[in-house]
Amino acid sequence: MKNLIELPINPKDWEATPQVVQTVVVMLWQEKQAMVGQIMQLQKQVTELQMEIGRLQERVGKNSQNSSKPPSSDPPGMKPKPPQEKKGGKAGGQPGHRGTGRKHKPLECVDRVIMSKPTECQACGALLLGEDTQPHRHQVVELPRVKPEITEYQLHTLTCLACGCQNKAEWPSNMPTGSFGPRTQATLGYLSGRFGISKRDMQEIMRTIFRTDISLGSVPAQERRVSKALEKPVQDVYEYVQKQPSINLDETSWYELNKKIWLWVGSTSQVTAFRLFKTRGANGAKQLTGDDYAGIIGSDRYSAYNWIDPEKRQVCWAHLKRDFQALVDRGGESQTVGRLLLEEIQRFFNLWYRVRDGTLSRSDFQIAMQPIQKDVHCLLRIGTHVDHQKTRKTCNNILKVEPALWTFVKQYDIEPTNNAAERALRRGVIWRRRSFGTQSKQGSRFVERILTVVISLRQQNRDVLDFLTQVCIQGRPVPSLLPVIN
Repeated sequence: MKNLIELPINPKDWEATPQVVQTVVVMLWQEKQAMVGQIMQLQKQVTELQMEIGRLQERVGKNSQNSSKPPSSDPPGMKPKPPQEKKGGKAGGQPGHRGTGRKHKPLECVDRVIMSKPTECQACGALLLGEDTQPHRHQVVELPRVKPEITEYQLHTLTCLACGCQNKAEWPSNMPTGSFGPRTQATLGYLSGRFGISKRDMQEIMRTIFRTDISLGSVPAQERRVSKALEKPVQDVYEYVQKQPSINLDETSWYELNKKIWLWVGSTSQVTAFRLFKTRGANGAKQLTGDDYAGIIGSDRYSAYNWIDPEKRQVCWAHLKRDFQALVDRGGESQTVGRLLLEEIQRFFNLWYRVRDGTLSRSDFQIAMQPIQKDVHCLLRIGTHVDHQKTRKTCNNILKVEPALWTFVKQYDIEPTNNAAERALRRGVIWRRRSFGTQSKQGSRFVERILTVVISLRQQNRDVLDFLTQVCIQGRPVPSLLPVIN
């Protein structure tokens, strides 16, 4: 009866069918049903394989233009970004362009002046006297051969002629405790923290350029001295950052004793803080900003920042631009949505540049942004209904933080990108790639502190080497890293 129910045959016709024929028909029907099941399973597998191929193709196709990967990771055959449209001029400075040639130093900064004066007239041979009040000037800068200054401290013990007592002198209170003075320590820290010089290269530079012999083990020893001296001013920076009205955050991987940790950066307009934490999650961001931070945080769309109120967050549009380029690269409906979103980005960045250079008022900018915001919202909504699953997910996730897309429109002094934090973090990325991280907690503290000092002082246009030298002088007040408020 079961076979009868499954077979599309009238019961009366089935009863009139010979038993042998029934048996054959049932067997054929069962084989057909089995084949249908196999075909459906194969179709499912084909669909899954096609989706997997699409994911793999997208992964292989990721580059610096459609993801967060750096340009250095792009494959050799990848075409660079299309050049900007030429305006018809020749290469180089255009007519009317103000030159930026080397300027002469004032005479009080010149160490030696060599004058060349004519002595007799070229026409009649008469003796020439006097001075040219505006002579042609040409200055040549030369570096003197560095000769290190070596100070020897001698501790004498003298015998009293009256009683025979042995009288031993005391070392001067300002004598450095190690073999290298403050500026030497500062130079080693500066070369390591600013330029990423390796320990062996540092040893060669000190010997070749500064004519100072230093053992390989003494290089990290001096870094530890510098790190210890920077503890107080860097701690002041950490506390200062947590009180600022806005912070840009970013993070990258790091290795300490071959274990993966994370280098975090918090960038403000005047100082930048670096911290190494074991987590890349929300706790890392909260440790950097403080649990009760009430300002605005700029970041990418990484989930570690989802705890932030979208009204108190600015999502980076440079990252969104790469997300939308990824949509374009997928083709089909995704390509159309991505292309239109990229056009909207270009529209509002043209307006933003005018706000920054003062040719567009903030109020006019806010009015001009209203239709752009509506268009972006509509395009993202359309993106949630296209045929590509990953595009739908991307658009849905962006809509979840939609208020955070436009914080820079409402709030003053908020940038639409997270570029400040990314530029600061790049120094740490280069350091990680050349050194593969640090081999001790002390080394990690040095990384945090020297990067904080170097980047913060550059933001304030202060001399990094002079600051490090002052910090390393024993017995003197430690200078502050915080900006001076006029």
